Amino acid sequence: MKLVRFQKDGKISYGVLEENIIKVINGDIFDEFTVTDNIYPFTEVTLKAPCNPSKIVCVGLNYRDHAKEMKDRIPEEPVLFIKPSTAVIGPKESIIYPKMSNQVDYEAELAVVIKDKIKDIEEDHVKEHILGYTCFNDVTARDLQKKDGQWTRAKSFDTFAPFGPTIVTDIDPSNLNIQLLLNDQIKQNSNTNQLIFSVEKLVSFISKIMTLNPGDVIATGTPSGVGPMNVGDKVAVKIEKIGILENYVSNGI
Repeated sequence: MKLVRFQKDGKISYGVLEENIIKVINGDIFDEFTVTDNIYPFTEVTLKAPCNPSKIVCVGLNYRDHAKEMKDRIPEEPVLFIKPSTAVIGPKESIIYPKMSNQVDYEAELAVVIKDKIKDIEEDHVKEHILGYTCFNDVTARDLQKKDGQWTRAKSFDTFAPFGPTIVTDIDPSNLNIQLLLNDQIKQNSNTNQLIFSVEKLVSFISKIMTLNPGDVIATGTPSGVGPMNVGDKVAVKIEKIGILENYVSNGI
């Protein structure tokens, strides 16, 4: 099932994407819902970020090739940081290039959407608490990351957390091709089978630190090939069985 959040005639709703139509959902996608017979053509709606997370927990250095690229040691435990919910944007929306940065990078990632409120979950119980998976771009002001020595400012600008276009349920996240395309040129090309820490390990580990709420997003890390974007660029995260998250880079007003 491909869950979407969309806007039509000024109203935001949830739906199920089936080929070129969206079937409207009644109820709560994180609890109980029904799929109605109310249908919209896909071309007549505007997709939004597929949920509203209370927080976005991100994982650094979770692909072996990226750790090598960044000249870092393979971590013994997941390296975590948080993006604020104010950084969220959806498909086709603009990533705003901040004036205080001179290098803004893309980072293609598989993201996990949490289904219910969880704390202290063991790895073998993780799957039942995952709603699904989506594409994520961990946009990063790389020069500020290096300057600060920690990651909060570099990762937290408004528009620096694009994700979508769908939340896909009932797929195995452990062997999915993942790519980043910049102006239709492949810049990152890997597979989630290269993750250092699995989805189950990450969710369990994070849940033992903080409570995870329905709709919270965990971005699982990026492979090698990260690089800069410029104003006017089109950037797309493409993940097998999930879809393509496309955004554009623009100047702030």
